[in-house]
Amino acid sequence: MRRPRPPRPKTAPETMKHSTAKNIQIGQSLAVTLSDAVVASADPDVDRVTNFLSDLMVELDSSLEPSTPNPHLKMVLHLLQSHSEGRIVSPSSLIAAAGVPYATASRKLAEVEAAGLIDRRVRTRTGKSHSLHPSAALLEGFSQLADRIDRLARQYFDQAGSTPKTTDYYFGGSYQPGRAAIAPPRALPEPLKLAGGLRILVHGDPTFMVMEGLKRQFEQIVGTTIHQRAFSIDRLREEALRNAERQKSRYDLIAVDLPWVGEFVEKGVIRPLDEVMNVARLDPADFHTAGWRAAHWAGRPYGVPSQTTPELMFYRKDWFANAGLEPPTTTDAVIAAARQLHDPQRGRYGVAWNAARGTALGHTFMMTCAAFGQPIIDLPRIAGGYDTDHLARGGFTPTLNTERALEAAEYLMQLLDYSPPDILSMSWYERVRPYGAGHVAMAYGYTLLAPYFELNENSPAHGNTGYIPHPHGPQGSPIAPVGGYVLCVPANLAEERIDDTVEALVTFTSPGAQKLYAQNGSRTEPRYSVGADPEVRRLSPIFGLLDQMSWRDELQFWPRPPIPQVSDIIDLCGRELHDMLRGIIAPRDALNRVQAEAEKILKSKVT
Repeated sequence: MRRPRPPRPKTAPETMKHSTAKNIQIGQSLAVTLSDAVVASADPDVDRVTNFLSDLMVELDSSLEPSTPNPHLKMVLHLLQSHSEGRIVSPSSLIAAAGVPYATASRKLAEVEAAGLIDRRVRTRTGKSHSLHPSAALLEGFSQLADRIDRLARQYFDQAGSTPKTTDYYFGGSYQPGRAAIAPPRALPEPLKLAGGLRILVHGDPTFMVMEGLKRQFEQIVGTTIHQRAFSIDRLREEALRNAERQKSRYDLIAVDLPWVGEFVEKGVIRPLDEVMNVARLDPADFHTAGWRAAHWAGRPYGVPSQTTPELMFYRKDWFANAGLEPPTTTDAVIAAARQLHDPQRGRYGVAWNAARGTALGHTFMMTCAAFGQPIIDLPRIAGGYDTDHLARGGFTPTLNTERALEAAEYLMQLLDYSPPDILSMSWYERVRPYGAGHVAMAYGYTLLAPYFELNENSPAHGNTGYIPHPHGPQGSPIAPVGGYVLCVPANLAEERIDDTVEALVTFTSPGAQKLYAQNGSRTEPRYSVGADPEVRRLSPIFGLLDQMSWRDELQFWPRPPIPQVSDIIDLCGRELHDMLRGIIAPRDALNRVQAEAEKILKSKVT
């Protein structure tokens, strides 16, 4: 039963043409397809075990006589396989899967339901037709069983002997509190009643492409069709602002980049979560602190972290080892390593980064300033960084022409000497592409882009990549600027769609859903519980590192403070600093221009 929501001011469902996300531009220019990064499937661990048990039962039934069928297990396996593949299961189809006479199978189905392993969901208005789904108890119990079967199989059939991972299981790894495997997401007790289906506006990045690949499965979970429309970062912001001008929102949920939160609140684009739901349902303490706090404005939450993806430094461990170099934890070390590893005649370059004009370079400069210990506005200093709890008060002054900001600009000028020749047109994906192809020693990149080499066994960077926070300047400290998106409810969403939209929001950001994204290629991690899951930890070193960085307070969102004018300042920095990199203007002059224009921007009223 749904929790009653507080009354809201009153504000015709629309259908939306589905736009596939397989050819979305990441950043500025290069198209990225789903097949470039990930091939989505269902929960790999549970799938592997259900398929194994199904095949094993066929072999036993056909090889041993006499043999007794196990209708309970056959029905459970059929239900789980159909759930993971997004196929509807009716009572009659489950009875047929039991492999015993109809009357017997009907009794066995009743026994499985009585045991609390099956949820029934009404499919028609008459209530006479139902679909069957695994219950939460079945999903959780079978997930734990799958893990035990997997370990038993390795114990008895792995001729190479036990691995450190299996040893960890017996010596504390999986017995630690909170380390139990997260069960797959269960189907909602009632299908969502959203005319035209659930409509979502997202960014065309690998994590949202994973969601697109899992669309059939999530349609079974929420009980309605899902229409996901994806854009590049600049077009996403434009479409979200355009949607806010419509009388009724075309989208039930929109993905909002963290720096846009203040702007979207002040412009009335999104509504506060505590107005439409009981926020405690989300288990806020489970989200990484930086990602959850970045979703707030004036003390109220406006979105749920769908991706928490810090920007890190990727570096080739094998190149560094062969050259006798340590991981570059400072900006001076980056320049020294880049100088030593830069060899254009052999098609090798020192470092790749966002240097394309506009949004891409604007983000780079702000994060580089942070690495030198300089926020872009006069934020109050506190332990562990800078105070971002009172951004809604305004009244800030830009700090873009300080000595530390100048050091940051001159650092970018130094990077130019050891970058690929097309660096001034490189943005989000373009900087990671040559790194994954084996042409670059280091690359600044968000963890969400790591699948381009982590999941590609033919990439020279596959298995040879190390991850560290942003190397810092003389007066800076190690930080990992937090990026990613929060899912928000549009302020102009039709009133009759809100309750069901909230149910979808809770489902898509749940630990089970986040784990499923990770298992299908996502390298973002909004929740501590997901990063602690042993099955997720086995997928990539990124997940363990994110938790460590969060506990060390290295994950920070102050490098890109979500003030309402931040998008204009990002664009300003991206234009002026690009002229600096091209040699048209000196660093000091570029920063003086940026400072003067930013002062005007901050004094302007946001409408």
